[in-house]
Amino acid sequence: MRAWVNGRLLEDPAGPAVAVSDHGLTVGDGVFEAVKAVRGRPFALTRHLERLQHSAAGLGLPEPDLDRIRSAVGQVLRGTEEPLSRIRITYTAGPAPLGSGRGDGEPTLVVVAAALPEADRSTRVATVPWPRNERGALAGLKTTSYAENVVMLAHASARGAGEAVMANLAGNLCEGTGTNVFYVVDGELRTPTLDSGCLAGVTRGLVLEWYGGREVDEPIDAVRAASEVFLASTTRDAQPVSAWDDVELPASGPVTKAVQETWREHEATMLETVG
Repeated sequence: MRAWVNGRLLEDPAGPAVAVSDHGLTVGDGVFEAVKAVRGRPFALTRHLERLQHSAAGLGLPEPDLDRIRSAVGQVLRGTEEPLSRIRITYTAGPAPLGSGRGDGEPTLVVVAAALPEADRSTRVATVPWPRNERGALAGLKTTSYAENVVMLAHASARGAGEAVMANLAGNLCEGTGTNVFYVVDGELRTPTLDSGCLAGVTRGLVLEWYGGREVDEPIDAVRAASEVFLASTTRDAQPVSAWDDVELPASGPVTKAVQETWREHEATMLETVG
């Protein structure tokens, strides 16, 4: 693992890195992006940075310096021999008084790269009893306030699932803790709209661009009629779902296979070069 913090590479990535009063640490006042790199080239970095800007603006943080972030990404990836890497870009409000109010210091920027294992060929998902608030102040933002997702994923893991999926307050299908959900009904590929409160996933957007599909908001139980389901995320690409709660599904149906093939055909076009 290699880590860059506020302009310098750390000799010991596991050592002290940020102030104990950093607002991202004390109250989760920060945003982040997880980016895949293939043989040292980040995938869709430009789109991830655009979303980072959007999340920072939504949280009221100063606009991040994207050129600086690109330089940091290049530094943590330099010389890597890993076939796949995960880049984590974290941007917080910086040091602040202990409490919800922000301080007047400089934001904190952390960029880390580590080896990324290949995703499992398929996974099981479990519906959790807690809804996503599509009307909340953080709806649609990728923030470091992830404790809710941690609880949901632990709930799913205890039931033998690799991802937790939730409805929103309206009872409609929303998203997973770190994924967007696609499903097939009567041969049509569907996924929730962004109005559902789900994150505008980079992988989600590329699936819609490259393969197609209909954005629609439906009750979460509508998925029980699906012939196929897959999850979309940076670290999973398009990962088939083999079971949803007690409903068994094909490990990879024809639409999912077609999406995966389309993904393989286009993936190289989104690999970027950083210094």
